[in-house]
Amino acid sequence: MPASFTTNDTSNDQNSNENMSDSVDIHIEQGANLCRHLHHAANHIPDELAVAVQKASGSFFSAKTLNYQELSFLSLDKQSDRIAHGLTAFGIKRGMKAVLMVTPSVDFFTLTFALFKAGIVPILVDPGMGVKNLKQCFEESQPDAFIGIPKAHIARKLFGWGKESVKYLISVGGGLFGGKQLDAIKALGSDAPYEMAWLDKNEMAAILFTSGSTGTPKGVVYSHKMFEAQITALRDDYGIKPGERDLATFPLFSLFGPALGMASIIPEMDASKPITANPEYLFAAIEKYQCSNMFVNPALIERLGQAGVQQVDDSEVRLHKLNSIQRVISAGAPATIASIKHFSKMLNDGVEVLNSYGATESLPLSKMGSQALFKTTEVTDSGGGICVGDAINGVDIAIIEITEQPIAQWSDSLRLEAGQIGEIVVKGPMVSQSYYRRDSATEQAKIKDGELSRHRMGDLGYLDSEGKLWMCGRKAHRVDASSGKRYFSIPAERIFNTHPQVKRSALVGVEVRNQSGSEIVPLLCIELEQSLSCSLGAGLYAELNAIAEQHSQTEGITRFLIHPEFPVDIRHNAKIFREKLAVWAQNKHKE
Repeated sequence: MPASFTTNDTSNDQNSNENMSDSVDIHIEQGANLCRHLHHAANHIPDELAVAVQKASGSFFSAKTLNYQELSFLSLDKQSDRIAHGLTAFGIKRGMKAVLMVTPSVDFFTLTFALFKAGIVPILVDPGMGVKNLKQCFEESQPDAFIGIPKAHIARKLFGWGKESVKYLISVGGGLFGGKQLDAIKALGSDAPYEMAWLDKNEMAAILFTSGSTGTPKGVVYSHKMFEAQITALRDDYGIKPGERDLATFPLFSLFGPALGMASIIPEMDASKPITANPEYLFAAIEKYQCSNMFVNPALIERLGQAGVQQVDDSEVRLHKLNSIQRVISAGAPATIASIKHFSKMLNDGVEVLNSYGATESLPLSKMGSQALFKTTEVTDSGGGICVGDAINGVDIAIIEITEQPIAQWSDSLRLEAGQIGEIVVKGPMVSQSYYRRDSATEQAKIKDGELSRHRMGDLGYLDSEGKLWMCGRKAHRVDASSGKRYFSIPAERIFNTHPQVKRSALVGVEVRNQSGSEIVPLLCIELEQSLSCSLGAGLYAELNAIAEQHSQTEGITRFLIHPEFPVDIRHNAKIFREKLAVWAQNKHKE
């Protein structure tokens, strides 16, 4: 077995936290495994908190009480060792694939690390992607094992998930259809240290399916090299230090805590529907563990900001302060500047919300602090796009011409000049190299560049004169009008969103019949503020037309439709399903 790292493992170690930080830097020539960091932490800070999971208990008729289940680094290491032994004894071997549908919990952590230790490839899917997409994920990934809570096993039986490939069933938390219980798997294991499986740094270590909110879900092949690059970015670019405590609201991110010597605090919430989270539970977890870091998506920023900063009357504001928080990391979709400003009132002076840009295929790529973001408000409101900041260390961001054709080989001649809008293409150690069993999608999204491939993000944007990246929306959401004018979703929508009656807007293209045949024209779908009537009055129509005429990005948009409530993804509550709105708008336009 190759050595994972070299340490001075003595009782006279004066600074275990420094050792934790140093361990992340070590390059592994012969093999890789994310769990090496957990094992290192178990040796150097064995009794420090690694995981705490919040649970709310109580009946409908009584007040909820919050309880916490905790694991130290040593306990997490040992329990995952025992499960890894048990999985191997059960017959699930290195290289096999296992779907993991377990809610964030102690079992989620011990199982995931056990899978990584054994070299079993976890398949992580978002339950919120819908039954049809989930079935497709199973058909594509062909898992050997299915590990899930009872609800997941019932759905597996009901919808026939994985029936052609799954040979091993494990139930977490009881149930009639789950095969072997997790406790039985533990009983098959032993307390002996597990000899970790060492993989080639580029070997498939996990399959993470995209959410499907911007297209068909695809399985992204992750290697331990990618995981290591993400860990390095969190430490070096975001400044996360050993000994911190993180309120982790995204399951995958929470796994990086132990690799950074940071405790992951998991609040009581549905991670697939963060907009439904109870803010009081999250505030309680932050207070109890004095969390220094938060990883939240735009939906939670909005919800927590509303709960923590409330207007009592004209003169009094009730403010909940998050005094222990040192940084907030936001990712998943662009958070609005207004919601970040509202949320930031709960933070101490100097504490920033760090907005990150990336995707399942490549994350993180760039970041921008909230104070710098606030300075871009005027540009964004004038149609300049959303600034997502500078590339992190080791990442190269380029802008190329918009095309639907595959690009086999990279050349620097493909780069557009600063200020020119095009497709965003990225290269870096955290950038995935392929989709699982999706050769056509891989060919479409990847550009060979030396030993690595660049990834075409499917997003449009530009680099300014300082090298900062500005987002202009999805490539699929641009509208190429028959007039020859091209409209970009984010620049156009943000201009109209400045109207006080507009909650949010969505640009789509519709086909209009005329004497010469038909043409594609831009149309703006509008969701009004809740207190307003769901109708487009003459006054509002005139005002929107006036706004359109003032900006080159919106000139020519003369069609508007009021939609009662936009269809959005349940995780972020920010990604608008413009494809659905386009169908709706086309049908309405024919009426």
